[in-house]
Amino acid sequence: MADDREWDRRSLLRGAAVVAGAAATVPLLGKAATAQAGSSDADALFKAGKFEQAGRAYEEILKQDPTNLNAARRRGYVGLLANKFPEAEKYFTMALEIAPGDKETNQLLGDFYMRQDEFSLSVPRWKAAGKETYAKWFAAVSGEAYRIHGDIAHVPWQQMDPEPLVEASVNGGPAKRFTFYTGEPWLGMSTEVAEEAGLSAVAEQRIDYLDGTKVQYFGVLESFKLGDIELRNIPVSWSDSDPATPGGPSDGMIGTWVFYHFLTTFDYAGRSLILRRRTPETAKKARADAERAGAKPLPLWLAREHMLHSRGSIAGSGPRVVGVNFGGPGETVAGMHGETAEQLRIRTDYDRPIETFAHSHPTVAYPCYPKEVRLGDAVAEEAYCETDPNMPVTQAYGFDVPAHFSHCFYKPYNVTLDFTEMNVYIVRGKAGRPQK
Repeated sequence: MADDREWDRRSLLRGAAVVAGAAATVPLLGKAATAQAGSSDADALFKAGKFEQAGRAYEEILKQDPTNLNAARRRGYVGLLANKFPEAEKYFTMALEIAPGDKETNQLLGDFYMRQDEFSLSVPRWKAAGKETYAKWFAAVSGEAYRIHGDIAHVPWQQMDPEPLVEASVNGGPAKRFTFYTGEPWLGMSTEVAEEAGLSAVAEQRIDYLDGTKVQYFGVLESFKLGDIELRNIPVSWSDSDPATPGGPSDGMIGTWVFYHFLTTFDYAGRSLILRRRTPETAKKARADAERAGAKPLPLWLAREHMLHSRGSIAGSGPRVVGVNFGGPGETVAGMHGETAEQLRIRTDYDRPIETFAHSHPTVAYPCYPKEVRLGDAVAEEAYCETDPNMPVTQAYGFDVPAHFSHCFYKPYNVTLDFTEMNVYIVRGKAGRPQK
């Protein structure tokens, strides 16, 4: 993983709702950027997205006070963000010994086990965290989850806008049209598709959605096939009120949990989705291919089960942790909190408010036009973005995210996510067709 030493849903977003991405943003400036040591300073380093520095600071705290719950839990979280599982396990175990009933530690451990497909081990952790729906759902996953058959899938997109669509088969049935969005965790589908597949709910919950509520159902799917790759024994969800996809109906949505099982390439320029088995060999080849194309690896961080982050900049902010969202609907290149736009003096058109939804709740966003947004060598200049003053400034996952990069940013590029080494590669132009 590229380090950060150089530092000195469906929440179901629709239309322009991608302004929120799934990455709430916080003020860019403040004391967090200058913190050096101590408990509060370690937290400030973490909040500023200086994860490796924060990790070392938490280790120093634990040397002095091995019973410091916050330091142990946060040090484990630093490891989990980068899929460094031995590190994460060491410190989460320490945190659990300090406070066995701590909900935050148990939730992070639930995620820890789930990322490794150890669903049975995650169940008591989700229960202790008060996440009964997850506990019931994952208790129903018996045997090996996410079993992969096939080595490579090259899946053409049926459309690009307003959101990408691909075809997939559910339980061996005829092709269905699925959107994808990494702001969504699991594989979701319509009630009709779930019924056709013979699914039965093992858990359910009622959630606030748009201007009402809806019921989500959870079960386990036998087979999901994308191109020449088939996944078996997969946790899935469906709903009693999924709306039609803008631009045409879809049968479901593919979320991050599917994608992190592969070396995944979102080939926007080539209008295709490429999935390869995750191995050290495929990771090494992806890095070599990107380097030949002149692309340096960017760090990849995975927060709270499904939210993807890397390092980018917006309007001269310098390198910051940013959300990276692939797929989903929307016309924007990036989105940001209102305070971010104000602090960076980004031109914002307050005369043209956009009444929309974000995280399934009403909000008002505004068009804005930063001089530059950048992710590695990928750049968009004076591009249409949106800012939402109503987004909460406090991240549920504990660190600042001044902006997120959305669907339209990636159109000239192909982007590969390596969940083995935890890197992002973004290359201009179409991806080469992978060889079997």
